[in-house]
Amino acid sequence: MAEHRQQLHRTDNMKYHFHENGPSTSKVLTVATLLPIGGTLLFLSGFSFFASLIGLAIAAPIFLIFSPVLVPAALLIAGSVAGFLTSGAFGITALSSLSWIVNFLRGRRGSMSHPLQLETMEWPTQDTEANMGQKVKSRGQGGRIREDAGKTQEGGK
Repeated sequence: MAEHRQQLHRTDNMKYHFHENGPSTSKVLTVATLLPIGGTLLFLSGFSFFASLIGLAIAAPIFLIFSPVLVPAALLIAGSVAGFLTSGAFGITALSSLSWIVNFLRGRRGSMSHPLQLETMEWPTQDTEANMGQKVKSRGQGGRIREDAGKTQEGGK
């Protein structure tokens, strides 16, 4: 009888433990819903992988037999696609360039384009050269001051 009470007490403790520390109902429902979906998707991915392997095993000898025809055909198709894409890119570039030139000549400049006005454009002048010379001199003096400070520190030691 004592063993039976002790076993009931353990069962009550486990129920309390799981009730307090166990997963919530929403987590249990999430796992119960996603487990079959995940299993089904895993099965389908494995099935498609093995079907691909079987298809490759069947098609490999056919590819080997017809490779003298398939390789040049593949190269021809790849070259044709590259040619069409390149011609399309050149065509779009030409049309956009012509459109920009027409808009420029009409005076309608977009917000992204910069007007080409050479008269108002600032070029490097003597002022810039003078400013650069002043910067070089000030940096040179700063270096001398540092060297002098280093000599006085060494002499003071």
